[in-house]
Amino acid sequence: MKVTLGFSREVLIMTNVFPGVWFGNRFFGSIFLIRNLLRACLAAFLVLCGLAAAHAAPEAQPAAKMQFPEGTATPSEVCGACHKELYREYSEGSGSDLNWKPMKFDSSSKKLLSLPAGIHQSATAHAVAGSEPWPIEAKHVEEDGKECNVCHFPLAFDYPDMTSPAIFEKVKPRTENRLAGITCASCHLTPEGKIRGPYVVDAPHETVADERTQTAAACARCHGEGKRVVGKQTQTSLEWLEDFNKPGLGRQQCQECHMPKTVRKLAEDFDVPERPVARHLWTGGHSFQRVASALNLSVTQPQEGNSQVSLRVTNVGAGHSVPTGSNRRAVYLTAEVLNGKGKVVATKEWLFAPWMQGRPDDRKFLEEDRKGHDPIATSQADAQGPHETIIRAGETRLLDWTPELAAGRYTVRATLTYDLNRYNDRAFKDDQYEMARVAIPLKITAAAAQVQVSNEKALAQAVAK
Repeated sequence: MKVTLGFSREVLIMTNVFPGVWFGNRFFGSIFLIRNLLRACLAAFLVLCGLAAAHAAPEAQPAAKMQFPEGTATPSEVCGACHKELYREYSEGSGSDLNWKPMKFDSSSKKLLSLPAGIHQSATAHAVAGSEPWPIEAKHVEEDGKECNVCHFPLAFDYPDMTSPAIFEKVKPRTENRLAGITCASCHLTPEGKIRGPYVVDAPHETVADERTQTAAACARCHGEGKRVVGKQTQTSLEWLEDFNKPGLGRQQCQECHMPKTVRKLAEDFDVPERPVARHLWTGGHSFQRVASALNLSVTQPQEGNSQVSLRVTNVGAGHSVPTGSNRRAVYLTAEVLNGKGKVVATKEWLFAPWMQGRPDDRKFLEEDRKGHDPIATSQADAQGPHETIIRAGETRLLDWTPELAAGRYTVRATLTYDLNRYNDRAFKDDQYEMARVAIPLKITAAAAQVQVSNEKALAQAVAK
């Protein structure tokens, strides 16, 4: 069989592949010869492709993931380069009413303790954990220079199982960059060097999705020390677990109150979706809005004409005790009776505060305190005892008071005051917030006043005997 090919004579002669017969400008050959020609062309094409590939640029490799060789000492500014609004909240308290006013260490203090220059006055407690003057001053005054605030600069740690005793284990402190306090890496960096968060994300660093970042497990190891002792200081996460979560008072985790959410990007300059993101504020004792929402106060006159009043303080807004945390924190309940001219004619005050140790604060322990391990810290707590215990989640504390009053019309005024430091002068107001104030009219009849006088005389005679 003869087939006409569309190749020029010059090409065929140059390749010297096919001998054949030419008639004019047309070439005739067998199908066998045609097949050889096609094979030769294919081989030449493959050779050329191989040469081109050899000289082509190497295939692009994925970029190396960001590492954190400094661990939790990594400055939070590094994270803030991408997570801008999160860092603004952390470092400046953006969107909160946080306020770090100058305060006194104790009643004898002449100097005021203030945040160092360069730190925002509305920064979060995490941001100032390493530079806050309170623990630094306490270390020198109360603890004889001993380091005790390991939670203020922790190494990377695993989140605990909230049903396991591991929640009572303290985190370990780092030695580097302690002034940075609780950095972004303190909470988000795993011991394996990955960044944990609630979402699966593609980021410049290794990530791991961990829903526990949105639960009390993320807070437990720094905010709950030792085994549960009702009334003791540094028990916040244990108070939440035992008094709020287990009894079913609510399903809220710590973050739902202290880190309210908004919808936005996690990293503003990247092509990432908007989604629910927690505000990194951790509002607490330095936030009036947070403190004021914790307790409710009411006053009633149980019996008309009688001077007895009943005061009820109810924990309606906190999933833990109030006050909680440091034994320095306190709530004062002040009740006053005013006459028709507005003059205070009777007053009484109650103090609610965490115990310093695993027992009630009491002046009877003062001598023992002076010989103990932390004589200053324990003595200043016991010097104010006995006092009311802290108000547990969901609890209503009922306090009755019967002031000695003559017949007439009065006003009973009750005030709840939150104090960041109960050990300084009570007249020093810069570290106090008024949480609640209520007033009711009080009418005392002559008969009730006479009965009260008689009862008081009988009591005095019984005590004398």
